[in-house]
Amino acid sequence: MKRWLFFVLKGLAGILACAAFMFLYWYGGSEQYRLTGVPVLNYHQVNDQYHTSLTMTTPDFDTQMKYLHDNGYHTITPAQLKAYLTEDAPLPDKPVMLTFDDGYIDNYVHAWPILKKYDMTATIFIITGLVDKPRYLSWDNIQKMSAAGISFGDHTVSHKPLSSLNTQQIQYEITASKTQLENHLGKTVDFIAYPEGSYDDRVESAVKAAGYTGGFTVNAGRVFHGDDVGALNRVAVFESGQSTFRHFYIRLMLSTLCGYLWKLHAFVAGTLHLQRYASAIPEP
Repeated sequence: MKRWLFFVLKGLAGILACAAFMFLYWYGGSEQYRLTGVPVLNYHQVNDQYHTSLTMTTPDFDTQMKYLHDNGYHTITPAQLKAYLTEDAPLPDKPVMLTFDDGYIDNYVHAWPILKKYDMTATIFIITGLVDKPRYLSWDNIQKMSAAGISFGDHTVSHKPLSSLNTQQIQYEITASKTQLENHLGKTVDFIAYPEGSYDDRVESAVKAAGYTGGFTVNAGRVFHGDDVGALNRVAVFESGQSTFRHFYIRLMLSTLCGYLWKLHAFVAGTLHLQRYASAIPEP
């Protein structure tokens, strides 16, 4: 009995030691992108009107941008990320890429002034079929922001989950929107963000054939040189009231570790005989 208990305790100690090492590695090296990757933060709306997890309040967004600014982070552009991914080109110290999905008008009205306040840039992924519609950016907004240094990427024509479409539909969604954006901007659009994070091998192949450098998912984690450029990770940032900054800080500093925990939680929750243990796995 004592021998059995010894081995159990030894195993637990080993697990705790491994967990402590992983935490120290990801936290201690979180600002060294060649060790722990580049965080790509994913936002949607920024306003004080709609109260959803995808709608960051303007004070909370300001607080997060101020933290990045005051702590020496440098926002990077798609061109810089492309050079890093394809050529291993160096990035500025403490790089971070800010992305917004869908193309809401509040990105122009509320988020952009805050970005300018802290001398930051961002990339907005546009649903071209919604441009000029109520609550969304106009082409005039997009052109003004582009001229001032904001980058734009593709989020398809209609925001349909790409893996649910046939080959012809996929090609239309990713090429028609790319052409529209490039015609209005006079610039090449190198990245796409998959609607709802939906992609498969067919989608990746079509994206490559259409001339994109890569595609962003909603899979949690950071981006490394050598990654599959058709399935790049991002870090979702949600509004959660009084806990918003704490969640932002954890996801910024421990992006990859958070990704591992989310994947483990999903695996356990989806495994019949393990589901009861899913609640014990945090999703920070």
